[in-house]
Amino acid sequence: MAGTQTDPTPAVTAPTNGPATAAPENGPVTGPATAADAVTGAPAPDARTVVEEFLSRVGAGDPDGIAALFAEQVDWMIADNPAVPWVRPRPTRADVAAHFRELAAGVEPMAPRGRPLEALVVEGDEAVVTGNLAGRVRATGKEFVSPFALRLTVERGLVVRYHLYEDGVAVAAACAPDDEDRAPESQA
Repeated sequence: MAGTQTDPTPAVTAPTNGPATAAPENGPVTGPATAADAVTGAPAPDARTVVEEFLSRVGAGDPDGIAALFAEQVDWMIADNPAVPWVRPRPTRADVAAHFRELAAGVEPMAPRGRPLEALVVEGDEAVVTGNLAGRVRATGKEFVSPFALRLTVERGLVVRYHLYEDGVAVAAACAPDDEDRAPESQA
């Protein structure tokens, strides 16, 4: 994919605050502008600004702040995985907040092997983030490690597409209880 690429990012979090937007009379507003800023005349931020703010909010564990960066309707895709409780369709902004809440409740983040973020490539409204993630599933105590690629599309300052590609088998295995924790199968 042609486009601009930043230097590899050394940590999961980006800067904690995005660029300041137009300051209303009651004080400054930080973070990227949104489509709602059309009222103030401020331009919507570009895809890179929105994605960097998204990464910052993910690193800060801010589900409502993350969701605020998404459009009301979202093209959401994570491969269907019935073994992973937080993976299911999330077509709305409210669903996005619920996803990140459930993910935080279900997984204790861990430092992955390799760089958490390897690359951020942006071309127009499209962005791809690659890296490595790791966690411990709270319900089972099992750990997983997965490389990932995330495709985001930003329109008018809001994320409209979120497609995550990860090692779903590794995550599902970490969610599965050990054999001794499973209920015995019924005998016919």
